Amino acid sequence: MMSMNYSNLKSKADKYRQILSNTENYRQAWNDGLKDLIQNQLNKIIHEAGLEAEVELKEDLNNLSAIVLSLGTEFSGITEDTGKVKRPFLKSNGMLIYQQLFNGKIMVSMTHPLIEGLGKPGTPKQIEILRPEELKPPFILRHTEEFLKEIIAWEDFDDDMPESQPIGFQTGFQKSLIQENQ
Repeated sequence: MMSMNYSNLKSKADKYRQILSNTENYRQAWNDGLKDLIQNQLNKIIHEAGLEAEVELKEDLNNLSAIVLSLGTEFSGITEDTGKVKRPFLKSNGMLIYQQLFNGKIMVSMTHPLIEGLGKPGTPKQIEILRPEELKPPFILRHTEEFLKEIIAWEDFDDDMPESQPIGFQTGFQKSLIQENQ
């Protein structure tokens, strides 16, 4: 009779138990100070930058909490003329989100501004996923800067983007030869 080697299976079972333990530790880290750190850093950033925003803790689901830096909602300045009444469209100005995942890690994401009725909400843009011990104040500052960079690009949208390189005749080397000969 042939004996079976269970060392590979035991290794996977050990890894599985370690992952489950990590999840519990990550969730505990959130409650033991990480959520306070995130909220405090975001509030400090708002204050230092003079940013009109608010930080909100959403704890509807245990172990799936979120901290949201919201730039708020306002009238977009766009109205629909319905005949008798002009109906204003609201604009959500975007959010930076720190969300606990099912495994206790923290997903950092953002939403772009959205004007109601003029588009469908996009999928939040994922910035990164971190273990609680990796999330330090400089990261929160970097996330906020990246978020604001995206919001600024959305708000300042125009067609002044660099043109893409044309493909085909009169491109690259051939184009420079033609220009020299003119």
